[in-house]
Amino acid sequence: MEDYHLTKFVQVNGQELGLFAIFDGHLGDSVPAYLQKHLFSNILKEEEFWTHPDRSIKKAYERTDQAILSHSPDLGRGGSTAVTAILINGQKLWIANVGDSRAVLSRGGEARQMTTDHEPSTERGSIETRGGFVSNMPGDVPRVNGQLAVSRAFGDKSLKSHLSSEPDIDQADINHETELLILASDGLWKVMDNQEAVNLARKVKDPLSAAKQLTAEALNRDSKDDISCVVVRFRI
Repeated sequence: MEDYHLTKFVQVNGQELGLFAIFDGHLGDSVPAYLQKHLFSNILKEEEFWTHPDRSIKKAYERTDQAILSHSPDLGRGGSTAVTAILINGQKLWIANVGDSRAVLSRGGEARQMTTDHEPSTERGSIETRGGFVSNMPGDVPRVNGQLAVSRAFGDKSLKSHLSSEPDIDQADINHETELLILASDGLWKVMDNQEAVNLARKVKDPLSAAKQLTAEALNRDSKDDISCVVVRFRI
């Protein structure tokens, strides 16, 4: 396991922010540990955050990636995916991701995927435009330059010219039909579809218990990848 997660509420400028994230590392845990410590603070430092959260998130992702690359002698050659959620005053939800960790929202019992899985097979064109290639060798999973099984990530200095750290961003208003949010690394989603995860989580009132049951179910289904999960339950 090279995963890190974050769940906390903070008060900023008289506003309540819920901050939630999963960081799934590869080739070491230094980069996800760095993200856990710095990514949200970088987002909140952006002057536009309160007027244009999407712009601030995009700029902060880029700035954080540049900082990771500049500290590569200390952080190593590894990298990390990320899925982050910011809940503003319990009313506005902003989701961003790079890589294949995923955010799924339950509204009226229906699962809505709020992130894009950044896989080499689906972003082959942009990788090749950057001078890289996608190969299923070694193994049977498409990889950037035969190495990395995601097409966007923080870090990975040796592959950075062929990778992007630009996040996909989505937004949702929280209303009386919005029940819960699931953030999880790919070890869950490789063995469970979005609706299955929502159906299981909705049966468990306590969000921590729901997250534990989701990870346990992924293990029961013989998931062989990192499994980290955060469940956020809304009260409207």
